[in-house]
Amino acid sequence: MVRRPLPFHTAATAAEPGGPAPERRLRGDPRFETLNHYTDPSGQFFSGVWSGGIGAWRVVYADHEEEFCQLLEGEVQLTDADGAQTRLKAGDAFVVPGGYQGVWENLTPVKKLYAIMILKETP
Repeated sequence: MVRRPLPFHTAATAAEPGGPAPERRLRGDPRFETLNHYTDPSGQFFSGVWSGGIGAWRVVYADHEEEFCQLLEGEVQLTDADGAQTRLKAGDAFVVPGGYQGVWENLTPVKKLYAIMILKETP
């Protein structure tokens, strides 16, 4: 089997609506839309485009769940469990490391590229 690059504009699936679980929602009523473009055969890596409305919710990443993001539109603030805040805006790229816990807040409507690796078996 020949493997080739997979441009996002040719590989999109239907967008999936969603939002934070009610017990994690802190402010607002952010609705999400996830347009996953690629999932590897093992189901451990996936990437696509995510967008969400204004609001804040608690996030808990698994120990071996790593996410790379690049904001295409909007502004977010991430507040970790110790209270340290990171504010990011359109054009910024960042990584949320495995085990991260805190609050994700969309200060404006947000659109981002994401690439997530969730290892099923840890090294």
